[in-house]
Amino acid sequence: MDQAALATATTSGHKSPKTFLLAGSALGVVFGDIGTSPLYTLKTVILLSGNSPTPDIILGLLSLIIWTLILITSIKYAAFAMRIDNRGEGGIMALMSLLQHNGKGRGLIIFAGLLGAALIYGDGAITPAISVLSALEGLKIVFPEGQHLILPGTVAILIALFAIQPFGTAKIGIVFGPIMTLWFVTIAALGIWGIAQHPAVLMAINPYYGVHFLLSNGFVSFLVLGGVFLCVTGAEALYADMGHFGKKPIWMAWFGLVFPSLVLNYAGQSALLLSGADISHNIFFRLCPSALQIPLVILATLATIIASQAIITGAFSMTRQTIQLGWLPRLLIKQTAEDNYGQIYIGIVNWLLMIATVFLAVFFKSSDNLAAAYGIAVSLTMLMTSGLLYVAMRRIWHWNRTASALVALLFLTIDTCFLIANLIKVLEGGYIPLLLAAVICSVMVIWHRGHAATLRSLNDIGMDVETFFDKLHENKIPRGPGSAVFLTRSQSGVPPVMRWHVIRNRALQQQVLALTVTILNVPHIANVNRLVIRKSAPDYWRAVAYYGFMERPNIPALQHEISKRNCPFELADATYYLGHETIVGREDGQGIAKWQRRCFAFMARNCTHATHYYHLPGDQVVEISRRVAI
Repeated sequence: MDQAALATATTSGHKSPKTFLLAGSALGVVFGDIGTSPLYTLKTVILLSGNSPTPDIILGLLSLIIWTLILITSIKYAAFAMRIDNRGEGGIMALMSLLQHNGKGRGLIIFAGLLGAALIYGDGAITPAISVLSALEGLKIVFPEGQHLILPGTVAILIALFAIQPFGTAKIGIVFGPIMTLWFVTIAALGIWGIAQHPAVLMAINPYYGVHFLLSNGFVSFLVLGGVFLCVTGAEALYADMGHFGKKPIWMAWFGLVFPSLVLNYAGQSALLLSGADISHNIFFRLCPSALQIPLVILATLATIIASQAIITGAFSMTRQTIQLGWLPRLLIKQTAEDNYGQIYIGIVNWLLMIATVFLAVFFKSSDNLAAAYGIAVSLTMLMTSGLLYVAMRRIWHWNRTASALVALLFLTIDTCFLIANLIKVLEGGYIPLLLAAVICSVMVIWHRGHAATLRSLNDIGMDVETFFDKLHENKIPRGPGSAVFLTRSQSGVPPVMRWHVIRNRALQQQVLALTVTILNVPHIANVNRLVIRKSAPDYWRAVAYYGFMERPNIPALQHEISKRNCPFELADATYYLGHETIVGREDGQGIAKWQRRCFAFMARNCTHATHYYHLPGDQVVEISRRVAI
């Protein structure tokens, strides 16, 4: 069935008159990561450029930061990527699902999407650690004697942040927007104060200074690019969170407040450097008058906590998308706020991310050291996104090959330069997010291959409906009172679990429904298109329930759609039959590799039970065991 016809005609947040309020809310979710980058970016870049930066070097570094923000965030993501959406949803997984069935190169498209998603997890573990460390390091200036408390304080904040996730953040989330608004206004004001000390710093808007620095400083300029990239590590969130707020609110927040505030603050920090400020401590906190430094440290800590919360929420959301699209095993997803679909909690993701984040904070001990591992995964993700954008320009916008290639080449060249510059960080800690991404990507591929092999095996032993009911009649199998729902992956023939039920129990309920749940490559499905049901035999119906990858399958809730289609079947008193597969190897040795089969079997045994995933009433579920050779 055509997915475009099944998808909803509208998407949330796009036609709301409260664009301004949505823009304020986006400040607390979308821009936390990129908004706290001034805490560590310029400090890191200055250290990479040498201990005694000259005015030309300072202007060159600032120019590189400004134009990186313009080219990557403002042009690539805001102007291009956000105009390519999957029924309103953005992000690399949504883009992959939009393109993979739309022409050739499906394998490469899927590879780019999965690798990009896995890399986001890798760098997502670093973001909370480096952000909170950078904020608390402001204590070195206002309270030098408390320097030994920075690392324990960071660990305590991170553990507390992950510990509150099971309870949801809907109630405290309402203050995220106002706090981040205060943050951006504050860093803009600090930047203006710094610029007033040395207005000549504004010359850095001229890209000449950045190009001159790159061409005149040899290998140092190459090293510096890896630090400059830190200013856009949160740019992917503009695209990924588009479905929650809509394009216009994010554009309004970015161009109206976030981008100007970042530029002003980086310029203010650079102006202090031109004025001869001490670079031994974080130059960001040097912008603030002494009397206000403690409040600034508190505000910075709150901002980094909000940024970290956005990363965690994003990891939950992307995990749900990946599960729905069939690239991860079912995990228990808890809805922490019934009136907000984005408020979810996935336990295993939360605790694994906490372990990785706390480990990174303890292992690297400071934001300077952690910056060595930061950026490499995001730069590779951005490279994957640029490749997918080229495909989208050709297939979605129908641009000619030359125009698409020129635009994509610009993005790919910039991303490649940053990636190569960040590759130097591999041996200094950059291998950690890469290893984490490799593990996650492997899990995705193994699960998908195992699931596909299982489905093929079950289809190989199918039986058509007419033959099945003829055999019922021949063998005088009674049709007892009651109703039954047989969940099946296959949309044709008689469900294997239904045949096994008849073989073992020598009976079949009077009313029978064979139900297949299908997740499509669109975020939402209109209710009118939710269910397709037909009568295939006396008192036997075959149904397919369609869901988008941003929706929660709920089988009992389908009763309303069943009733609207004049079908007499009642789900309330039905018994649900599920197949419990035991994965074994094929006797002919032609199945998937043994180690992959074992990994898939382990995941299959430990994934969330279908009862929870489909919201089935537990006292009405019967499982029938079966061996499946793959």
